[in-house]
Formats: sequence, C-alpha cells, structure tokens
Amino acid sequence: MVSAADRVKNPARNSVWLEEKTSRTRKAEQPAGLDRDRITAVSVRLLDAEGLAKFSMRRLAAELNVTAMSVYWYVDTKDDLLELALDSVFSEITPPAETDDWHDRLRGLATSYRDLLVRHVWVSPLIGTFLNIGPHSLAFSRAAQDVMRATGLPPHGQMGGLSAVFQFVYGFGTIEGHFVQRCASAGMSQDEFFRQAMGTFASAPELRETFESAKDLMEARRGDTVAEMRERDFDFALETLIAGIEAMVKRRTG
Repeated sequence: MVSAADRVKNPARNSVWLEEKTSRTRKAEQPAGLDRDRITAVSVRLLDAEGLAKFSMRRLAAELNVTAMSVYWYVDTKDDLLELALDSVFSEITPPAETDDWHDRLRGLATSYRDLLVRHVWVSPLIGTFLNIGPHSLAFSRAAQDVMRATGLPPHGQMGGLSAVFQFVYGFGTIEGHFVQRCASAGMSQDEFFRQAMGTFASAPELRETFESAKDLMEARRGDTVAEMRERDFDFALETLIAGIEAMVKRRTG
C-alpha cells in the first residue's frame, strides 16, 4: 500500500498504475459484490451528477451502502480512485479502424475526445493532475499517435501535430462542458443563457464597444442555436488544423 505521504515524497510515482499489484482477499466482514470495478463505476456516476468538488470517500461509501473503510480495502487513497475513474471513461473512445483515411480517423478521435470532455466535466482538471497511463488512456494515446504517423509528418513534427489538434480539442471541450454545466445550474437552456448574455453585453456602456467590434463576427457564425454555432466553430477550427498538417507535409515533400 502507498500512503499519501509517500506520494508527496515521490510525485513521479503518483499513479495507481505504477503500484505493485497485490492480491487482496475479501474478508468475511467485507460486503459481498463490492470490487474495484463497481466502486469505479459508482464514482463516475457520482462525479457526473455532483462534480469533483463534492466527491468524497464518505459520499461514495454512502452511495455504495458500505463503510468508508470498506472502500479503502480496494483503493489506498482518494487519488487512486479518481485516477481509476478517469481512465475508465477513456474506454468510451473507440479507436478508429486503421484502414480508414487519416483525415477521417483524426476527425473521429478529435470528436470523441471533445464529447468525452463535455459529457464528463470533471475529467478536464484530472487530465492535468495525473499521469494518464491507465490502459484506456494509453489506448487513446496510441490511436492518436498512429493517426499522426499516417499523416506523413516527419517524426520531429508529429508531437507538435498532436499538441495542435488535441490541446485545441481539450480547450474547446473544457469550455463547452463548463458552459453547458453553468446553463444547467442556472436552470436555463444554452440559448436562453446566450441571449441573456448578449443582451447584457449590448446594453452595458463599458462593454458596448467590444460587442460592436465583434458583431460582424457573431453574425457570420450564423446558426439558429448555440449548438449549431458551436458545431460550425469546432468543425472549421479542426479543418484548419488538418489543412495545416497537409501544408506542412507538402512543404517537406515539395
């Protein structure tokens, strides 16, 4: 078992996936039907419903109808559990078939990653907290690397290509997820929230100049709903990145 103090002393090994696997035999007093998979699944459900700030081992134990000590029989720390939950949701991303064109494979991975970030808002901060070396996270990483190799970019440029695409998606999906969550918390639809915000910008003297200067850009986005405008923005940005990759490949071979 790894203590919290040990993790602080050696942050480079701060991962449940780097621990030595030990066999834990269920004691007679341990609840039947309780295992890491069930604990992880319930953790994901709680994180989706209540958010990262409210998540605790005590809250999880209550949801499982067991004692907190029962949970600690399967995980050493709360961080271990969060890391397990994080990796488990990456299983929702299905790697594209290698026979597909790299453009379509990249679009598919980028879209799936964005959907994941919006569906599980708590994932964004955890991606930057943990090493992301669980089996599902690594499967996603390998799929992304395979796609980038297929683009024809030189090896020294492939990591830059990955960063350009997936850091863009990370930022886009994170902002989108928080916007969706904020609208839900306010008891408003995204369109209602957007109209109210635009009305505030237009009527506030200190914001009017900025609003007016961006008015033509807002009108050019078109779309009757926030979702339509967002889809157009995402698709255009992703296609711009794909075109950039193509241009870099041609520069190398031209």
